[in-house]
Amino acid sequence: MSKVAVIGGGPAGLAAAEVIAEAGLSATVYEAKPTVARKFLMAGKSGLNLTKAEDIETMLPHYAEASIWLSPALKAWDAGAIARWAEGLNQPVFTGSTGRVFPKAMKASPLLRAWLLRLDGLGVEIRPRHRWIGWDGSRPLIAGPDGTSEKIEADAVVLACGGASWARLGSDGAWADWIDAETKPFVASNAAISVIWSEHMHKHMGQPIKGVGWRAGPYRSRGEAILSRRGLEGGGIYSVSRGVREGGDLFIDLLPDLSVDDVAARLDRPRGKTSFANHLRKVLKLSPLKIALAQEWGRPWPDDTVKVARRLKKLRVAQAGLRPMDEAISTGGGVPASALDTTLMLRAKPGVFCAGEMLDWEAPTGGYLLTACLATGRWAGQGVVRYLQT
Repeated sequence: MSKVAVIGGGPAGLAAAEVIAEAGLSATVYEAKPTVARKFLMAGKSGLNLTKAEDIETMLPHYAEASIWLSPALKAWDAGAIARWAEGLNQPVFTGSTGRVFPKAMKASPLLRAWLLRLDGLGVEIRPRHRWIGWDGSRPLIAGPDGTSEKIEADAVVLACGGASWARLGSDGAWADWIDAETKPFVASNAAISVIWSEHMHKHMGQPIKGVGWRAGPYRSRGEAILSRRGLEGGGIYSVSRGVREGGDLFIDLLPDLSVDDVAARLDRPRGKTSFANHLRKVLKLSPLKIALAQEWGRPWPDDTVKVARRLKKLRVAQAGLRPMDEAISTGGGVPASALDTTLMLRAKPGVFCAGEMLDWEAPTGGYLLTACLATGRWAGQGVVRYLQT
């Protein structure tokens, strides 16, 4: 029986091992941490967003320039396939109002337990506390829990080592130094934005900013964000953080459902002795939080109401760039498409396949990240099966 080493016990690695074992091959998963899928479990604490209930043509553009070379894997393992897979593990799913797909249990742990039971039944061996540290010729070199290293005899290898964020959970990107393939530098993706707040904003910390629009460079979002002591975080911000990373200014539209003319007309209503902040509240129905943001970034206000309206519709956020990469939800960079063939096998190392976040792609939160990790893991696993059976 052919032996396959899967390095990395996250969703991509486990998905590859499942496909390989189902084909009757021997699969051993080597995981650096004491337990597998730690980032998966952390992401699922507040509700595991498995995928997005979209047809594949709607989903693909969210992967930007990587959509072309990821499309075979994503088409083979789309949102419907992921939902059926979860239900096959006796984990029924539901689709929320925004199209996001969740297990009914909401948490990641029940699904992971069911998945590990299936893998065990297929004969997959999982070796925790075994870290990949490089190569001995064509063989992967693994450091065990006692500190000694071992050369792994395998007919094929799947690398699913993760990106370079949340290092405490296992994704530290250290593998880029010894993968023997050209890689692209890691960059933060789906990242929070640093903001140095004035003292009057402190009472608003922890509050959600709802009903606004965000933009940075070519990226747009209508999602929510949360004020924190460190800045702005949440889905609305993550969706446009790439624009900030690429040098664009960050803007917030406090009134995305009104035109500039509509806002100006309301501002032209008689104000009397009402303060400017109260005028904003009365005529524009702005919440105290939105008024605070307007005052934080809008002053000094122009005298012309049209100019005020434009500022409220395109308020420049005084930000200090992205938070550190290790805090990011995901990362871009890693192994580029040029280093891989169509089965995700490294051109420079026949029999070695790559999957998951270690590949050079990025996508917004909302189900797209986990979809691509699962899809590329299975695609790499299928590549291994074809490689060993031909």
